[in-house]
Amino acid sequence: MSENPLLEGLRLRRTPEPCALVIFGASGDLTQRKLFPALYSLAFRRLLPESFGIVGVARTEQTTKEWAAAMKKAVQEHGRDPFKQDVWSALAESMTYVATDFADDHGEDEVLEVLRSFDADRGTSGNRVYYLAVPPAAFETIVNELGERRGDDGWTRLIVEKPFGHDAASADELNRILQQWFREDEVFRIDHYLGKETVQNMLALRFANGIFEPIWNRQFIDHVQITVAESIGVEGRAGFYESAGAVRDIFQNHLLQLIALTAMEPPIDFTADSVRNEKVKVLRSLHTPGPKSVVRGQYGRGFVEGEEVPGYRNEPDVAAESTTETFVAAKLYVDNWRWADTPFYVRAGKRLARRETTIAIQFQRAPHPPFAEIAGDGLRPNVLLIHVQPDEGVSLAIGAKVPGQGMSIRTVHMDFLYGGAFRTGLPEAYERLILDAMLGDATLFTRADEVDEQWELVDSIVAAWRRDRPNFPNYEAGTWGPRSADELIHRDGRSWRRH
Repeated sequence: MSENPLLEGLRLRRTPEPCALVIFGASGDLTQRKLFPALYSLAFRRLLPESFGIVGVARTEQTTKEWAAAMKKAVQEHGRDPFKQDVWSALAESMTYVATDFADDHGEDEVLEVLRSFDADRGTSGNRVYYLAVPPAAFETIVNELGERRGDDGWTRLIVEKPFGHDAASADELNRILQQWFREDEVFRIDHYLGKETVQNMLALRFANGIFEPIWNRQFIDHVQITVAESIGVEGRAGFYESAGAVRDIFQNHLLQLIALTAMEPPIDFTADSVRNEKVKVLRSLHTPGPKSVVRGQYGRGFVEGEEVPGYRNEPDVAAESTTETFVAAKLYVDNWRWADTPFYVRAGKRLARRETTIAIQFQRAPHPPFAEIAGDGLRPNVLLIHVQPDEGVSLAIGAKVPGQGMSIRTVHMDFLYGGAFRTGLPEAYERLILDAMLGDATLFTRADEVDEQWELVDSIVAAWRRDRPNFPNYEAGTWGPRSADELIHRDGRSWRRH
C-alpha cells in the first residue's frame, strides 16, 4: 500500500516522564471499558514511559493476577487495536493490585509501599498520576488521604472524573478540598468529549483556516444548533441518573463545553491557560434563559431501531412517578460583540431516534438570490456541519447546478471524513486525555472557574423547574424529543436539522 501523505507528521510522539499511575476504582466499569483499553492502545504505540507502573485500588477482594486477567479480557473486548500478547505482557508486568476500602489507613499505607517499590525497582522517580474513577461520595476521603501522604519527590497530578459536584455549592466544596492539598495546575477535571478528535478539530477548523474566521460572527451566521443524542436508555445507571438527569449528566458539561469551543475568541497561543481563558469568557457571557427558552422531557415506551423499549419510569430502580428529565433543549445567547442576538439552539437526550453528536453552523441566506424561483425548496442556506460522533468529519452544504439543460439548483455536500482522509483509526478520547495528564498538558481539561460558570447557569435553570410539576412522559422513545422542543425553534421560523 502506498504511503498516505496526509499521515505526515502524525507519527510525532510525545512520551511522558517516568511515572506511576494509580487508579482508584480499578475494578469498575469505567476502568474496564475505557481506561485499560486506552492504556493498552498507548502501550501498543509505545507512548507510555519506559519507566512506568500501574497500581489498581478497589474494594473488590482479588489478587493482582486475577485483576490482570480481568483487564486483559476488557482490552480484548473493548480495545480498538489488535490484541498482541507481547504488548499486553509488558503492560501486565507493570501492574499491581491493592484491595482496600478507600478510608482504610492500612490500605493507603500499602499503596504507598507499592509506589515506593516502583520508584526503587521501576525508576518512576516519585512522579504520580492519581485517577479517581470512583463515585463522587468517595472523592473527599481519597483526596485527604493522598494529601496527607504526599511526598516531596517528583510531581503529582490528580485526574477527577465527572460529575464534578451536583450543583454550584457542592462543586465549590469539592474545589476547596482539592485546593487544600493540590495546586490548580495539578488537578485535571476530565470531560471525555474534549478528548474527541472532532471536538479538537473545531479549533483547527476555525483558527488554522483563513476562510472561516472572517465570517464566524453574527453578521454571517444565522444560528447554531448543537445536538447530543443517545439512542440508549439509562443502562443500569438509574441510581446516578435519578439524581442527575440530562441537565447535569450532559448539558452542564458536554453541551456547554461545545458551545464554548464554538463561540470562543482566538487564543493568543495554544497553551492550556490561553485556551481556557477564552472558554471562560464565553461561559460568563451566556445569558440565563427564561422558562420559555428551556424545554425538558422524559421518554415513554417506544421503538428504537425496530426494538420495543420501556419508558423511563419502567426502567429498573427508577421511581414510578419520577420527574427526572431525560431530555433538555434550550435557546441560549452569548452576550458579546461577536455573537449578540445569534441564537444557539442546543438539545440533549436519551432514547432518541439515533446516536449522534453534531454542531451545525447555519449561515445567513444570500441577500439577493437570483436562483430563488428556479431552485424552489432545493436550495437551502449554507451549513457547516461538524460530526463529533459516530461518523467523525466535517460537511459543508453549498448550492450547485444540477447537470443538464436549464439552470436547476440543488444543495450538495462537500464532505471530509477522518477515516477516509487519514486511513487510520481515531484514538479514543481517554487515550489522549490520559497521555496529556501524564505530560502535564491541561488544555483539554476543565478549570475550576469553568466549572463554576457552568454550574451557575444550570442552577438557575433547575431553580425555575422547581416551581412546576412536569407532565411526564412527554415523548416516545425512538423520536427526537417532546413536541415543545420543536415549538421552541419553530417560534423563530427555524427547525431542527434531521441529519
